[in-house]
Amino acid sequence: MMPAFLGLLLAIQTQSLTPASLPLVPRTVHAVSAPKAPVLDGLDDDEVWKTAAPITQFLEARPAEGAEPKFRTEGRVAYDSRNLYVFVRAYDPHPDSIVRLLSRRDDQTESDQMIVMIDSYHDKRTGYEFVVNPAGVKADYAIYNDGNEDGAWDAVWDVATQVDSLGWTAEYRIPFSQLRFAPGPNVTFGFLLWRNIQRFTSQVTWPLYRPSTSGFVSQFGELTGLEGLAAPRRAEIAPYVLTRNEPRATSAGFERNQALSVGGDAKYAVASNLTLNATINPDFGQVEADPAQLNLSAFETFFSERRPFFVEGAGVFDFRVNCFVVVDCQTGEALFYSRRIGRSPELAGLYGDASSPTSTKILGAAKLTGRLAGGLSVGFLDAVTDRVGGVGETTIEPGTNYAVLRANQDYAGGNGSVGFMLTSVNRSIDQWTDDFMHRSAYTGGLDARRRFGRFEVSGSLMGSRVSGTRTAIAQTQQDPVHYFQRPDDDLAFDSTRTSLSGYTTELRFAKVGGQRTVFETGYGRRSAGFEINDLGFLQRADIQTWTNWFALRFRKPNQVFQQLNWNFNWWQYWTIEGLPLERSFNTNVHTQLNNRWWFHMGGTLGIGQTFCDRNCTRGGPAVKVDHFFSPWGGIQMDSRQAIVPALWVNYSRSDGGRSRYLNLNPSLNVKVSSKFSTNMSVNITKNRDDSKWFRNVTDSVGVTHFTFAHLEQKELGITWRFNYTFTPGASLQVYANPFVSKGTYSNIREVANPRADSYADRFQPFLDPTVAANPGGFNFTQFRSNVVFRWEYRPGSTLFLVWSQGRQGIAPLEGHRSFRGDLGDLFGQRADDVFLVKVSYWLNR
Repeated sequence: MMPAFLGLLLAIQTQSLTPASLPLVPRTVHAVSAPKAPVLDGLDDDEVWKTAAPITQFLEARPAEGAEPKFRTEGRVAYDSRNLYVFVRAYDPHPDSIVRLLSRRDDQTESDQMIVMIDSYHDKRTGYEFVVNPAGVKADYAIYNDGNEDGAWDAVWDVATQVDSLGWTAEYRIPFSQLRFAPGPNVTFGFLLWRNIQRFTSQVTWPLYRPSTSGFVSQFGELTGLEGLAAPRRAEIAPYVLTRNEPRATSAGFERNQALSVGGDAKYAVASNLTLNATINPDFGQVEADPAQLNLSAFETFFSERRPFFVEGAGVFDFRVNCFVVVDCQTGEALFYSRRIGRSPELAGLYGDASSPTSTKILGAAKLTGRLAGGLSVGFLDAVTDRVGGVGETTIEPGTNYAVLRANQDYAGGNGSVGFMLTSVNRSIDQWTDDFMHRSAYTGGLDARRRFGRFEVSGSLMGSRVSGTRTAIAQTQQDPVHYFQRPDDDLAFDSTRTSLSGYTTELRFAKVGGQRTVFETGYGRRSAGFEINDLGFLQRADIQTWTNWFALRFRKPNQVFQQLNWNFNWWQYWTIEGLPLERSFNTNVHTQLNNRWWFHMGGTLGIGQTFCDRNCTRGGPAVKVDHFFSPWGGIQMDSRQAIVPALWVNYSRSDGGRSRYLNLNPSLNVKVSSKFSTNMSVNITKNRDDSKWFRNVTDSVGVTHFTFAHLEQKELGITWRFNYTFTPGASLQVYANPFVSKGTYSNIREVANPRADSYADRFQPFLDPTVAANPGGFNFTQFRSNVVFRWEYRPGSTLFLVWSQGRQGIAPLEGHRSFRGDLGDLFGQRADDVFLVKVSYWLNR
């Protein structure tokens, strides 16, 4: 029987099941030659704008796909030998209602916007976005894979805006040197104009972009009439000078250390469609710090890349692992994880002290990226990092070379592709590092996809091989990613190995377009020896995955809501030998009401007999896991308002009710004026975990005891951001993140019968009084902050003034202090303050 709620939704939306009859809109616009370049002032009084044919037939993409727009929009396109010019008039009968917030470049605000989108390769897969709001704030993005955005891509271009009695205007000058295309007597670009009308949350485009149709760049129209364009060759250099003042540990304590360094970035067009980027001695001190957290699991924490050199063009090197819709590709698992380059020294805890460097110096890096005329996208990256010394003559990170090669060939008009990736890591291993690190690591992968209308089939095959000393490979086998030493599986730990290899294969079938329904089913299989963490990111090997996702999309507004999405998920995980690890069902609903409030709710139910083979005994036997239930919900008020509160709630119940988790995440976004905004979010967590791994204890006769504890844990995290924009080129940003996590262990037990049906029968008291009598706890506090003043004093040239501060403390007991007291103790810790001034200057020819 159809659920009543679903039946009501279908009844409300029945009228939109058949696409509305839409007027025929031309999908081609002709650019006119400009004998004289227009003056960039946001006015349409230049002669060329009087001769260029207007683009007028805009339609609404959201919220009502294909509807007539509320306000008229007109665009015109012209060009000369060096630049593409676009003029857009956004009519608005109430100019005083146009939303025009100031912000730092590339920071999107809740403003009206105009976006020029160009597919210069005309491959229907890649492109560029040039964004401006009525206040003149610019943003730009590169597009890859027919819809993914690369926010780190920065071009040097100009735009002028005006607000007048008719609405507002945007006049663009986009140098052809910032685009990539194959030159010829007649060049055609993909082209789309996009307008956001913020107070109606309306998006208007020419030609019509259909959210119900798969793909994004593949829906662009065409820009013709571009004649006699020369190859867009260019060379750019941005040298920088940096002075840094930071603390340094000495035998007498800490002292300030002043350092001066130079470096730079270079960009050179090797060919019209191939670009070489290089950096020497890069410094990323202006990048926001990672969020504070305490990781009590067996798995490594994933942090997203923020360093500009590695973020820009990252889509070219994208080769995901475990990237199914159900997990939303958010695990970070991939063959290439750029944060391995320049990481914290791996052996700092073994050979280092307080005076040791906290990061590895990147001597230089270069990458070659582009797209050939036949549809072949290529990317090659090579980076060299320096040796890092520890105490005395020891090495805490050896000199290393990292290399990545990625290629992808499109066919069938962009509806199909096949590609590969190769990565290599080679280290200068010495006596200090040979027992702990791989001498070399290589991975390779093949991937392919084919779209048939609204359906798509895709898959991948990957392999890996690492080599090193027996001790190093033995450590890899016993790492949480692999756990070859587990006593109750068919894996065999081999202490004589000097190499380890493995594979992964994945296959997906999906419906990627449609007015009402989309779905995906996928299967993945990963062998126990698969190892990519030298240059990739992987949380675990030895797993099979089967995921299923089905979604209902209600995109046409009605008397109740603007849009509604309802998802249904089911997934199942096993080891390669068939041990069930997880079997769960999830459903979640996301709806935006007509007052523009968002409501979110959902829940996950664990079903069937499953076992924990990784995070529970940490190399011991698999433990049976009871069913769990995890509901959640969220609400966000109208983002168009000056004050926007939101609240998320997550709850989980497991171990037959013995374990419970509650997380509250309120946030407040305040837009005080067109120049000033601030945001604060608070994470409050109470975690009662009755089956928390405590430690593995080996007794005097060599028997290992796998112990568990009851953990009572509380966490408080505050994230505050402050933004003040002086002009579109000058801004001040503040980021502060204090964090407290504290807990107490009790009721120490050890594994008795790990696969027993009864929860109580799986454990027995642990009788060692040195452990059981006083298990202790923890009190971890951390503070991270950045204050960044950024001034783009001329196009492409930037001044940064940065102050970063870090504090940290840890105690072996939770203590009796309140969160307020813990925060007071945190700010009583010694502060590591770093001050830097960085100036870059952009040169081009």
